[in-house]
Amino acid sequence: MVLGVDIGTTSVKALLLSEGGEPLAEAEHPHALVSPAPGFAEEDPEDWWRGFRAVVPRVLQGRDPKGLKALGLSGMVPALILHDGEGRPLRPSLQQNDARAVREIAELRERFGDGWLFARTGATWNQQVLAPKLLWLKRHEPEVFGKARWIAGSYEHLTFRLTGVRYQEANWALESGLWSPEGEAWLPEVLDHLGLSPEVFGPVRRPWEVVGEVSREAAEATGLPPGLPVIAGSADHIAAALASGLGATGEAVVKLGGAGDFLYAVDRFAPVPELFIDFHDLPGLFVINGCMATTGSLLKWFREGFRPGVDFALLDREAEGVPPGAEGLVVLPYFLGEKTPIHDPEARGTVVGLTLSHTPAHLWRALLEAVAYAYRHHLEVLEARGHRVTRLFVMDGGAKSPLWRRILASVLERPLLRLKGGEKGSAHGTAFLAGVAAGLWGFMDLKREVLDATEPEAAWIPIYREGYGVYRELYLRLKDLYPRLGGGGYA
Repeated sequence: MVLGVDIGTTSVKALLLSEGGEPLAEAEHPHALVSPAPGFAEEDPEDWWRGFRAVVPRVLQGRDPKGLKALGLSGMVPALILHDGEGRPLRPSLQQNDARAVREIAELRERFGDGWLFARTGATWNQQVLAPKLLWLKRHEPEVFGKARWIAGSYEHLTFRLTGVRYQEANWALESGLWSPEGEAWLPEVLDHLGLSPEVFGPVRRPWEVVGEVSREAAEATGLPPGLPVIAGSADHIAAALASGLGATGEAVVKLGGAGDFLYAVDRFAPVPELFIDFHDLPGLFVINGCMATTGSLLKWFREGFRPGVDFALLDREAEGVPPGAEGLVVLPYFLGEKTPIHDPEARGTVVGLTLSHTPAHLWRALLEAVAYAYRHHLEVLEARGHRVTRLFVMDGGAKSPLWRRILASVLERPLLRLKGGEKGSAHGTAFLAGVAAGLWGFMDLKREVLDATEPEAAWIPIYREGYGVYRELYLRLKDLYPRLGGGGYA
């Protein structure tokens, strides 16, 4: 058996695979994304550890843990955790969609330039990369910043809890904007500006590499066997891309998780300025990655704030009675600013067109449509850069929603192929990597089975073309107004 565990934006998920690669058990434990001020996105690493300790015994129930051959973790990238000398978090994490460092982004762009950073890392100065967030922490929490002895992400943190080994996984390093993939070195100019030494980072390891073994102490805390090999793990969206079988030219994956991703495989390091680029978990390939700050987490926000305790499926059924276009209601889903493709940390969630005739069901449908419009924006950017998309796959938790799939297919104007087991996503991908490390199978053994296809609704297409035009124009009209809204989040 092999085990994959994903530290997602809203929950920890575990998936156990047999030595033949078949799913044996899965479990999920929720946790909270906290936004104490506009633009802030934080989580407590102890919540991830509690979630890990909750899901592992559940998937192993009735099975001998000694049968495990390897463990892999995945998580949000690049989450930012400052650790003290003992490896303890000094404060809550700053999540990859945290948008507080507006002034610092502008300052670093002025000092170094987007072209300078893009030439070295494939990134630009935006809310995803870590230097602006580190600069914000240095200025606003200098005592905490000064105590930092190791800086890492979510799955590196949990792997340290299990093995005592410090490292950085390659995609955390690449998406940090602090590391050059060509020279495989941290950028001295940026580190000097931050007052940091390369020693605050560990060695950069590839996802399938075994980095350590479960310690006896961690084994007692989790129920895992001591000595279990643990791999470096994977960025969650890249693990999902692996699980989807993404690799052929022209294929793209729509990942409907807590944050949203639009993933496209290429055979060379060819970054696109509006998007991100990552190493694929398949050696020799890369993934051009569009990543939105809020998708599933936005739906969770709506449910908890306006319909607490109501099942997502019921919200969908209510929205089925609302016509496409939500009777004139349009939403910009920029509730934590936005990453790709607009790279605007000061953008805000916006609801336009509300009347007394609108109901919560209208708003729910408008939120689903807003995310679909955002994916269309990514599709247009990718194809404008010469990357033609011929097949679209949909996966992760949101793919279970038939209504959302119909909306997406109609907005994107092409069929959506849903994969069998696709809702398992990242945990499945990192479990597969663990199996590769354990020698149970190789990358060529990766299988993909299409469960069904969702065709566009012909009658919806012209409505969504019009709605998408309004969606794009709304941001252009409002972008200069957003910075004037303030809210105290960037002080």
